[in-house]
Amino acid sequence: MSHTSDHDAQELTCMEVWGGNQIAESGVIMTGLDAWVFCQPYQNAARGGDVYYMSSCATGRINRLLVADVSGHGDQVAATASHLRGLMRRFINHINQGKFIARMNEQFALLADMGGFATAAVATFYAPTNELLFSSAGHPPPLFYQSKRRVWMTLDAKTPGVFAARQSRLATEETHDPDAPADLPLGLLDDSRYSEYCLPLQTGDLVLFYTDSLIECSGADGQLLSTRGLLEIVRSLPVDRPEAFIAQLLESLRTLHPNNLTEDDVTALLIRPNGLAPRMPFKNMFLGPWRLFGGLLASILRLGRDAPWPEWSRRNLLGQVYRPIREDMQNGRSETHD
Repeated sequence: MSHTSDHDAQELTCMEVWGGNQIAESGVIMTGLDAWVFCQPYQNAARGGDVYYMSSCATGRINRLLVADVSGHGDQVAATASHLRGLMRRFINHINQGKFIARMNEQFALLADMGGFATAAVATFYAPTNELLFSSAGHPPPLFYQSKRRVWMTLDAKTPGVFAARQSRLATEETHDPDAPADLPLGLLDDSRYSEYCLPLQTGDLVLFYTDSLIECSGADGQLLSTRGLLEIVRSLPVDRPEAFIAQLLESLRTLHPNNLTEDDVTALLIRPNGLAPRMPFKNMFLGPWRLFGGLLASILRLGRDAPWPEWSRRNLLGQVYRPIREDMQNGRSETHD
């Protein structure tokens, strides 16, 4: 398998949503962030059950990432992928990702009677402060490479440097059950809570998102790898060329056992802060409102579908673009209203 080069990279423009559930092997450039995605649907089909999306807001400050494993394969997932693209666009200008996850859960709850559900990893990279918000809906945990310590680890609530940002839900305070299970796969429970965590990133750090086909691979002994086994393999790989990292990882998995990566869709997404845009360019600050207006107008012309309304927070609307997310989150100022 080949790997992508800088010349193959897709550069996201402001207000763009890129991705889907089709074959992909591409680099993606966003404000302050480089990414590489690989997707191979089951049995080499044109489209599969894994869905990946990336988006950039009207000013380029907010970059959102989604990796989801939807029940089903191929064409039967196409409509769901389209709905997810619409939700990515609807919340493209939100720093907070809670409402996005809640709406995804609502969408899959409507499909529950037909057996529709999904696991998903959602992340938001806030370019001015290099902070990553991340949430999981029953999805395998991302893997995090901390360049300062030169070590890979599982990215979750216990990872050093991570703090809890908030919890989101679809129900109101009056009807919400505080003891209801949290972070379940999408569509299993209408009132599921989804935790949101924040991790400050440094230039050179890496975060790997993936679907369960990687942890369901077998080791040389025939035993299931699980997250721990995948982490051991990741730790054995060089990190100096991130554009080749996914290809090297998948080749290592295929070498372990002949059936590895042949029984399901395969998707991996690697991101790296590049340190090239720690501040929002003046051009994006100036053009941002006009791009937002254009997106809203286009949605109105389509009968109001997927209108990308901004997050009604002081940080987002009044230009406090350099305030670390942790200050607003921890002080409770991140709550927004539709």
